[in-house]
Amino acid sequence: MAENKRDYYEVLGLKKDASAEEIKKAYRKSAMKYHPDRNPGDKTAEEKFKEVGEAYEVLSDPDKKARYDQYGFAGVDPNFGAGAGGYGGSGFGGFGDFGDLGDIFGEFFGGGSRRSSAQNAPRRGENVMTRLELTFEEAAFGCEKEVSAQRIENCASCSGSGSADGAIETCSQCRGTGQVRSVQNFMGMQMQSTTTCPSCGGRGKVIKTPCSTCKGKGKVRKTNRVKVKIPAGVDQGQSVRVRGEGCVGSNGGPNGDLLAEVYIKRHPIFTRDGFDVLCEVPITFTQAALGAKIQVPTLDGKVEFDLPEGTQTGKEFVLRDKGIPEVGNSRRRGSHRFTVVVETPTHLTREQKELLRQLEGIAEETPKRKRFGDMVKDLFD
Repeated sequence: MAENKRDYYEVLGLKKDASAEEIKKAYRKSAMKYHPDRNPGDKTAEEKFKEVGEAYEVLSDPDKKARYDQYGFAGVDPNFGAGAGGYGGSGFGGFGDFGDLGDIFGEFFGGGSRRSSAQNAPRRGENVMTRLELTFEEAAFGCEKEVSAQRIENCASCSGSGSADGAIETCSQCRGTGQVRSVQNFMGMQMQSTTTCPSCGGRGKVIKTPCSTCKGKGKVRKTNRVKVKIPAGVDQGQSVRVRGEGCVGSNGGPNGDLLAEVYIKRHPIFTRDGFDVLCEVPITFTQAALGAKIQVPTLDGKVEFDLPEGTQTGKEFVLRDKGIPEVGNSRRRGSHRFTVVVETPTHLTREQKELLRQLEGIAEETPKRKRFGDMVKDLFD
């Protein structure tokens, strides 16, 4: 019921002018905090995780967010606007949905029939969200993973009927219509109103012997294990959708989806920039000065690279098509960019120090050192 729900912005700790990026960050933080894997057996955390997912599903969708901002929970109800079209369609003549006014008009002019039929209309099940942790290589090249996530399923004991013996009777109060009519006094006039039947909740059916497993609800919460195919090139924070693996739909409606949000473990050598892979390669002073063949680690293994003589520390080199495959196009890959860092030797022996002093005495002055010396001389002499 909408009256029992918290405002979606409040759920995520946001202001109503929050940007899409702020909404996404707030969701990630809350989802990680209340995730069932981090709070095993904690029913409160489980409910909050579900609440956070529902809020994000609405606020991350520009169309749903706009309707929610304007109409509140009614705007994101699956049956919002059914049979009404604002000023067009049924408009005022048909007493369509106008927020609270729509409820008032519906009560006094027979609008309850549409709400009652909506009660039994097919409804899509809710999406289920989970966290999927990958290695750097798994995210780069793709893989298949099995994840577990809780979802709502039809009760196996009663096949989703809610009845222990399969006996479901027509409600005697509303005679199966799901509505009850009464006469009320409105502004001095006797008006007939139609409301949802309190005995059957608008379903028109009554279960005499509720199923002991699901307590007559027809649905239970279970942990579901699903294989998820991860596409090559997926990045941190992206979600992989598995159709139909969410909560079961109602009244014959389709299942929701499973959304697995990707988290990538830190790699000891590589970092990522789009579809490019970055790393640092330490080299010796001798290799930098004289040039050398060095081994560069890449996603495809070690690659031999001819380092030119006179290489300066911080110099970046690029290996084309050695990066991460682009999502949806495994033939196109980014580059592998590596930066060399000249490592200064430590703990030298006496002989090594003497050799370096001799080298310093005969080494020619480098352009940078000469330019720097000239600038210092101009400033202070």
